[in-house]
Amino acid sequence: MHVTKRFFMMNALTVLLSIGFTVLAAFIFAAVYTKVFGQEVYVHEMQRVIEVRTGISEIKREAMNSKFEQLLDKQYQQELSARVKSLGASAILLKNREVLYSTKKFSELDIERSLMLTSGMPDQDTVELDGTTYMFARATYKLPTGEDGVLLLLAPVTLNSDFYILLGIFAISFFILTFLLMNFWVSYRFSRGMLNPISRLKAAAVRISEGDLNFGIAEEGEDEVRELCRTLELMRVKLKESIYLQNKYDENRNFLVSSISHDLKTPVTSIIGYIEGIIDGVARTPEKTEEYLETARSKAVLVNMMIDDLILYSKLDLKQLPYHFQSTNLAGYFEDCVSEYQYEFEQANFTFELINELVSPVTVLIDRERFKRVIQNILGNAAKYLEKADGSIVIILRETRTSAIIEIKDNGKGIPEKDLPHIFDRFYRVDPSRTNTDGSGLGLAIAKQILEGHEGEIWARSIVGEGTRIMISLRKV
Repeated sequence: MHVTKRFFMMNALTVLLSIGFTVLAAFIFAAVYTKVFGQEVYVHEMQRVIEVRTGISEIKREAMNSKFEQLLDKQYQQELSARVKSLGASAILLKNREVLYSTKKFSELDIERSLMLTSGMPDQDTVELDGTTYMFARATYKLPTGEDGVLLLLAPVTLNSDFYILLGIFAISFFILTFLLMNFWVSYRFSRGMLNPISRLKAAAVRISEGDLNFGIAEEGEDEVRELCRTLELMRVKLKESIYLQNKYDENRNFLVSSISHDLKTPVTSIIGYIEGIIDGVARTPEKTEEYLETARSKAVLVNMMIDDLILYSKLDLKQLPYHFQSTNLAGYFEDCVSEYQYEFEQANFTFELINELVSPVTVLIDRERFKRVIQNILGNAAKYLEKADGSIVIILRETRTSAIIEIKDNGKGIPEKDLPHIFDRFYRVDPSRTNTDGSGLGLAIAKQILEGHEGEIWARSIVGEGTRIMISLRKV
C-alpha cells in the first residue's frame, strides 16, 4: 500500500476510533453518574416524563373521540381538571382564541404564544413559556359555525440540564483528548516507519558522497522506505565493487607496466648493444655482422612476443576477449596437438607422447584456438626446464564422472614447494634474480585466465629433481 493511502487511512482510523471511544465513554459516564447520584436524579425523572407524556396523550385521544360541545360539560371539565392535576399538568379550552375554560391562569401573551407555537409543531413536543419548559398535546376542532375549537394540554417538565451540560463537556473533552492521543500515536508510527529511516538514509547518502562505503544500510521502515533502503544498499555494494575493481585494474596496470618495463629492458638493451657493435665496427667480418644481426633479430622477436603476451593477458583480465566454443573430441584434439609438436621435440632430443586412458570418447566444449594457446604455453615451459639428456613430456588423458582430466607431465628439474602456489601468477619466475628473460613471465598466467574462461581449472604438482605435472580439468558435455 502506498504511503499516501496508508497515511489517509490512519488519519481516518484516528477520527473513527476517537468517535467510538467517546460514545463508549459517554455511556460509561452516564451509568456512573446515575449510580453515584441515585435514581432520583435521572431514572425517576425520565419515568415521570414518560408517565406525563402518556397521560396527556391519553386525554388528547379521548378528547378527539368526543365532540367539542361535550368538552364544555361541567362534569367533563371537573374530571379533566382532576386528571391533569394528577399529572401536574394544565388544560385550556379555547374557542376562536377565547378562553372558555382553564385549570390554571395563563397570561394572554402566554396563551397566544402557546397557540402559535403548537400550531406548527408536531404533537407531544415541548414549548418554552415564561422561562418554563412545557410538554404539550393539542386537539383541534372545526365547528359547524366555522369557528375553531382547541383543547390545549400543558405539562411542565424539569430536565436535568446540569447532567446534560456535564455530559456534553465530558464528551467533548474526551473526544479532544482521544483525538490528540490517537494523532500522537499516528505521528509516532509514521515517524518510526518513515521519517526515522529516511533520516538514516540521508546520513548514509552523505557518507557515500564522502567516499565512505564501509558500512551497511539496514532494511527498515514501511514498504516503500524498505525498498529504498534495499536499493541504496545495493547501490553502495555495487559502487564499492566498482571502486575495488577500478583499484584492482589500476594496480594491475601499474604492475604490468612496471614488470614489462623491467623485462623489456634486457632484450632492448641487448638489441641496442649489438646494433652499436655493428655501427662501431666491432663486428669486422661479414660472419660476425650476421651473427650480431641474428642475435638482435631474436631479441626483437622476443620483445614482440612479450608485447603480444601482455596485450593478450590484459584483454583476458578485463574480460574483453570473446570465446568461440565448439564441441570437440578430446582424444582427437590432442592427437593433432602431439603431431604438431612431435618434430620440434624430436629435434631437441626430447620424447613426446600421448597416453589415452579414456574408456569411451569424451567431448568437451572449448575455444580450439584459445585452448591451443594454453597447451602451447605449458609445453613451452616444460621444454624450457628439461635439462636431462633423456628428457620427456607426456600428455595423459583421463576422466571422472563429470570432468575430463588432462595431465601434462615432464621429468625436468621440478619446482620448489615454496614457489609452486605462485607459478600461475603474472610475471612470477622461480628464479628470483629474473636474469632469465627468454619469456614474458605471463605464459601460465594466460593459461589460467583462458581456463577460467572455459569454466575449467588448472593446478600443478612438482617434486624437485623428478619433474612437474600440470593438471587441467574441463567439464564434459
